[in-house]
Amino acid sequence: MNDALLSIESLNIAYPRHSGRGSSDNEINWAVDNLSLSIGPGECVGLVGESGCGKSTIGRALLRLLPPQSVVEGRVDFAGQSVLDLSPQELRHFRGERIGLVFQDPMTRLNPLMTIKDHCLETLKVHKPNLSSQEAKEQVLAALAAVNIPQERWEQYPHEFSGGMRQRVAIALTLLLEPKMIVADEPTTSLDVTVSAQILQELTRLCRERQMGLLLISHDLAMVSEYCDRVAVMYQGKMVELGPANDILTHPQHPYTKSLLQAALHVQTDVSAEPSTVNKAVLIKLEELQQHYELGSSFIAKLFSKESDSVIRAVDDISLELYAGETLGLVGESGCGKSTLSRTILQLIKPTGGRVIFNDVDLTQLSPKVMRSYRRELQMIFQDPRACLNPMMKVGQSIAEPLLIHQLATPKEAEAQAKKLFERVGLTPASDYYDRFPSDLSGGQLQRIAIARALITHPKLIICDEPVSMLDASIQAQVLDLMQDLKDEFNLTYLFITHDLWVARFFCDRIAVMNKGKIVEMGLTEEIFRNPQHPYTQTLLKAAPLLTRLQ
Repeated sequence: MNDALLSIESLNIAYPRHSGRGSSDNEINWAVDNLSLSIGPGECVGLVGESGCGKSTIGRALLRLLPPQSVVEGRVDFAGQSVLDLSPQELRHFRGERIGLVFQDPMTRLNPLMTIKDHCLETLKVHKPNLSSQEAKEQVLAALAAVNIPQERWEQYPHEFSGGMRQRVAIALTLLLEPKMIVADEPTTSLDVTVSAQILQELTRLCRERQMGLLLISHDLAMVSEYCDRVAVMYQGKMVELGPANDILTHPQHPYTKSLLQAALHVQTDVSAEPSTVNKAVLIKLEELQQHYELGSSFIAKLFSKESDSVIRAVDDISLELYAGETLGLVGESGCGKSTLSRTILQLIKPTGGRVIFNDVDLTQLSPKVMRSYRRELQMIFQDPRACLNPMMKVGQSIAEPLLIHQLATPKEAEAQAKKLFERVGLTPASDYYDRFPSDLSGGQLQRIAIARALITHPKLIICDEPVSMLDASIQAQVLDLMQDLKDEFNLTYLFITHDLWVARFFCDRIAVMNKGKIVEMGLTEEIFRNPQHPYTQTLLKAAPLLTRLQ
């Protein structure tokens, strides 16, 4: 395409080598191997593939964000200008103004010490210094409104937002500068289906109206096919297939594309014929559980704020029972309180009111020291795997660490058990991964490390907070099957938090639908899907991308 906005020709990328890696001194392991791709004005191109295939590497290469000493060969031209030849001063304006990047992890973009308001105003001040204060404020509020962030929350800090809401803020920061192209790296991984649809509709609308280019990087084949004009499929650093979205979806040519499509259909259409054995023995019971937060942190703020405006009822009088041996799915939009509820159950944050009864013990009444002894029985898989991994600690040590903390094994025994779990979660051979650091692994690999770490103490209850949201369809199915096998083998009980309704249908025995801090509907999984009663549940189901509807 001579009129292409972005033109990539014969691009090769290799990361800096670590000592002891590779089979020979002269061998280069290409993370991206001979990639050629073009994107025209107003065109949306989807880039799909498994974790570690090179998708995110391509996105970072377009903005020159690769680590120093990375090897880059080939050409990357944007609007006729060589990106690889830009000076540091030119790069400063190129990033954000010409190409905007939405990161997979929103905290890569957000400073925990700055309010959302300060993030937005600082961005405008650097790139648009001539704007008046009023003009800047109007642009910020418009960008936040586009991603459903209320004005009254713009003075809060990132830690006061859910993972999904932080991602919305990151998208708003990108839209602020009105770039000519957006690279969106898994932009809706942590968002519920309704907000995801709204944001992708907004991105694709802006793309066509403003003749922006959009490179949508994702492992979600259904979502990419619904919103993109063309789809490129990556496998082991190579682009193995490229074509119109509908052709890729209905007539895939490459074996990997076929397997990716089949795995996605497996999760979306297959329902377990053998539901979990549930003996109705209550493992954990919530009684009128509350978790409220006050927006006004100072006396003056509280004095002049109305209570209805100053209090966020993240968890609002929730009562439910979780039976031993079952998988209870908890679904709802980002910011509805799902993750807050999970942290309250585990007493990572103390509730405002109510009780959490685990094996006839009220956890809310335990001292921190006594509660610590229950940690081995109550584990969590976080939405962001980095939340449980020390970046300075080897991942093998991170998995073995809980055994040492709870004095369940000697160091040698802990290492052996950790390596066994490496194999169980698909990171083989274990010896290739045990001594790596989190920064050496892809997002999907890190999530599998987090799953192994949660399983190592053989807990009774595992709270899974979006445990497969970062994985491609084929790996999702493998991990879900693995989690089911481990559940049966060790008599585990899962509270499975997700915004992916089809994953919930595939994996869960019952589903509880959460909206604005409350459980609005709960029942057997198939009953919820076949005959949803609450309007919010009906809205969620209609918004969920479904491959069989797209084909």
